Amino acid sequence: MMLVNGSAHASTVARSEQLSIGTMSGPCVAIDIGGTKIDIAIVSVEGTILDRELLPTDQDADDSLLFSAVMETAGRLIRRAPHAPTVCGVGCGGPMAREGVTVSPLNIPAWRSFPLRARLSEALDLPVAVDNDAKALALAEGWLGAARNVDSYVAMVVSTGIGGGIVLNGKLLNGAEGNAGHLGHLVVEPNGRRCVCGVRGCLEAEASGTAIRAITGRPAAQATPHDVERCGEMVGRAVASVVTLLDLDLCLVAGSVALGFGIPFFDAANRSMRERLGLDYTRSAVIAPAGLGADAPILGAARVGFLSMASTVG
Repeated sequence: MMLVNGSAHASTVARSEQLSIGTMSGPCVAIDIGGTKIDIAIVSVEGTILDRELLPTDQDADDSLLFSAVMETAGRLIRRAPHAPTVCGVGCGGPMAREGVTVSPLNIPAWRSFPLRARLSEALDLPVAVDNDAKALALAEGWLGAARNVDSYVAMVVSTGIGGGIVLNGKLLNGAEGNAGHLGHLVVEPNGRRCVCGVRGCLEAEASGTAIRAITGRPAAQATPHDVERCGEMVGRAVASVVTLLDLDLCLVAGSVALGFGIPFFDAANRSMRERLGLDYTRSAVIAPAGLGADAPILGAARVGFLSMASTVG
C-alpha cells in the first residue's frame, strides 16, 4: 500500500490507487478498536466522516458479547448512511496474524486469536480489511494529515497502549506477519516494569495510559507535570532508536494521552530524543502532533478499507 510520492514507481502506483478509489461510489464502515473505546464511523472516499458513534470497550465481556456490541453500533450507522457502504476497514491493536485473519490485541483479553475479519465479513456482507491501528494511523497521516507528500516517517499512538506504523520510501512497512512498527515494545527502561507482553521495560509498560495509572495510581487525565515529563522522555528514547535505525526525520504522535498532555509532552519527547541522536543525518528529526488529531485512527481504518478495494480493482 502506497502513501506518498517516494520513487517514480511509488508515485505511479499511488496515483493508480487514488484513481481506483475515486471510482468507488459507496463509503466505508470504519472501525477503530482500542483498549478503552471502539470508534465506528461511516467515512466517504474523500475522507469525510459522515456519521460516528463511540462505545466503551467492555473489558468484562466475552469475545462474542464484545463483537455483538460492535455489530449493533455498526448496524445503526449503516442504516443511517446516505449510501450503502462498499467496504469495511478496521484498525485494531496487535499483535495479529497476517492481514488480520485473527487478532489478539494485548489490551482486550477476550480476543485471543479472534477471527475478526471473517466474523465482520459474514455479519456485514462486505469485503473487510484489517490492519494494526497504528499502521492505519500512518496511512491516514499520509493521506490527509501532516505527512502528505512526506516520503519516510513514523506515526505513533500513545493512548491506553502504544503502537506505531512506519512508512519508508513511500511504502507502509508490514513485516513478515504484518506487525511491523510495534514501537510500544521497544525496551526503554532496562529492568523496568513487566509489560503485558512479558518483557521488562517496554515503552508501553512505562508510558502508556495503562502504565501511568499503574505507576501513579491516577489516570493519565490527572497526571502531574512530572508524569507528563517522564512519559515524553520515554517516548523520546524509543523514537531516537527508530530515527537512527531507519534514517527518518519525522515522527507524528496521536492518542488521547499524548494529545491530552499537549505541548509539555512534545517538548519533553523532543528533548529526550535529541539527547540520544548523535549522527549528522538525525539532526533534523522532530516529534510532532498528528495532523488529524483524534480523527487520525478512524480515518486510518477507512484508508485501510479503501486501499484494499483499490488493490482489488487494480
